[in-house]
Amino acid sequence: MPENSRDKPDPFIVQRDGEGESSILEGVLERFVYSNEETSWSVAKIESPSRPSPVTATGNLLGVQPGESLRLRGRWTTDPRHPEQFKVESFITVAPATVKGIERYLGSGLVRGIGKVMAQRLTEQFGLDTLDVIENAPERLTEVAGIGSVRSARIRDAWTEQREIKEVMLFLQSNGVPTSHAIRIYKEYGARAIAIVRANPYRLALEVLGIGFKSAPQIAGNMGIAPTSPHRAEAGILHLLDRFAEEGHLFYPIEDLLSAAIEMLQVDRAIVGRAIDTLALAGHVVIEERPDGTRPVYLKRLHDAETGIAGLIARLRAAPARPIDIDEERAVAWFERTAGIALAPRQIEALRAAIRSKILVITGGPGTGKTTLIRGIIRILEKKGQRILLCSPTGRAAKRMQETTGREASTIHRLLEFNPRTRAFERDRNRPLKADLVIVDEFSMVDAPLAHDLFKAIHPSCRIVMVGDVDQLPSVGPGSVLADLIRSERVPVIRLETIFRQAEMSRIIVNAHRVNRGQMPLSEEPPGGTDFFVVERAEPEAALAAVESLIVERIPRRFGLDPIAEIQVLTPMHRGLLGATNLNAELQRLLNPTGLSISRGNRVLRVGDKVLQTRNNYDLDVYNGDIGRIAQVDPAERRVWIRYDERTVAYDHADLDEVALAYACSIHKAQGRSTRAW
Repeated sequence: MPENSRDKPDPFIVQRDGEGESSILEGVLERFVYSNEETSWSVAKIESPSRPSPVTATGNLLGVQPGESLRLRGRWTTDPRHPEQFKVESFITVAPATVKGIERYLGSGLVRGIGKVMAQRLTEQFGLDTLDVIENAPERLTEVAGIGSVRSARIRDAWTEQREIKEVMLFLQSNGVPTSHAIRIYKEYGARAIAIVRANPYRLALEVLGIGFKSAPQIAGNMGIAPTSPHRAEAGILHLLDRFAEEGHLFYPIEDLLSAAIEMLQVDRAIVGRAIDTLALAGHVVIEERPDGTRPVYLKRLHDAETGIAGLIARLRAAPARPIDIDEERAVAWFERTAGIALAPRQIEALRAAIRSKILVITGGPGTGKTTLIRGIIRILEKKGQRILLCSPTGRAAKRMQETTGREASTIHRLLEFNPRTRAFERDRNRPLKADLVIVDEFSMVDAPLAHDLFKAIHPSCRIVMVGDVDQLPSVGPGSVLADLIRSERVPVIRLETIFRQAEMSRIIVNAHRVNRGQMPLSEEPPGGTDFFVVERAEPEAALAAVESLIVERIPRRFGLDPIAEIQVLTPMHRGLLGATNLNAELQRLLNPTGLSISRGNRVLRVGDKVLQTRNNYDLDVYNGDIGRIAQVDPAERRVWIRYDERTVAYDHADLDEVALAYACSIHKAQGRSTRAW
């Protein structure tokens, strides 16, 4: 645990020419007023015995919790808009010097297993020696009521872990790296973190989830590693390719990559060129030599995905399917009769194609009958004894597929039996899916790596039908597999364009098609009502008030919807009064203002909150875009349990960086959701 540094040289004394003499402020972190977890910049209130009222401190304070005692180095500043503030340049945590300070420190939730009540019991028993007992004589913890041998061991382990984390934080901070990264680095490397980072800080950018390329050079620079280091150039190239992949690109032209790297790294072209060649020789990237003279550069995993998809589709097309003795016309007529519907010509064509094709794409906008087709394919082929598996890329889309078909459906990850321990799928070429037909809904949301894993698990004799709206937003990950398959003209494609009568009653569906055709949406209310409304407000403040009124009162009253479970606010931006961040804070205040909660930076997560997973976490088996509800919070253990459909997932405090409130979310994040959007 952090030592009281008063007896040791302060590692953060830094002379800054022209900035005046630096000052030291010691106190207890009372609360965060604001913190940005992307930039690590925070505004916090510090209680200091040297000041009559709490001090406003600004700077990098992420990675610490309210209740911790801090020694901050920085400068006092004033300006016409703000009273005196302390601008933090660096800080260290120090052991609290009073019994009350120790109680508050331990009761902050910093150490798993110690909450406010247990912190009070510990300090009543051990007084000023409390931290020393936990550090050096943890067996004595059993002297406190409510602590047995098992809980004592858990507290000891949590204390040791927290001490190691603090040491990593101290090391990183002394090298100019945000402390918010320390927990991720510790989780990746454990007690070896400092030694590994000292040996090659650029490993962070390549191996630690959430640690960007910008952090690694800060460490390297403070260690005296030159900006022209080959390791820096190689890490920079991989960082750029990762960033381009996040934007949806599978590859980047080599000349454009060279230009982007030179601009970012501020080094000679020769250094960047050698770095790309080194990465290619090491197998980290692939440079294709195309007949037209272009040279696209891929991350190795993305090149494997793209070429793998092409090869596996060719294998599927070449292999014969398991034979089906079926009369297509009689089968279609039987489905129409038993379902009590008359199919459109294109739907009949699609049903016939699904019966005879090894691989088929069905695409069309909302209301064009894709779901009816899926039901028809299932009913006809099940009657012939075919084994059919249904899946979709997201949990919500899979749930909707199950509701509309009456058959079991799962996410692609669960269908392929993802193993969090090995971070690999159990279903692959050696253990393919046991199916005659696989139907994948919402295929426009499937990125190239996931599509590659799916095709690997499909036996050559199996059929696959991919259903999706090509005009929908593309996948969050790299690649536009559905659009590329359609453009390739190598697989049969059925395009559905007719909007059916029931769908024509929905202005949402009608307007979606109008937008795709380049037409303005219809806004006037037709006779009999509508499900599409336009509420115009000229000023952001008025728009925010309108959103709050709609979500909290008007929509639930008019349509009988649960404002948390059944209504989703979408916004095109993250920042500002109408951005997702502020909308979430306001809607949480109105819809779920009280109850057991836990803080993470300036965010409060409360039992009952609707939340969004913001990145793939293979250890927890939750994925970017999954939406759930907080079911339980344990402030003492610093854990949160989130319910995703039929499954509850336990999050440690560090994993909560991947969770955001989801009363409002960006339009891109919302694709594939089954909640209603307003």
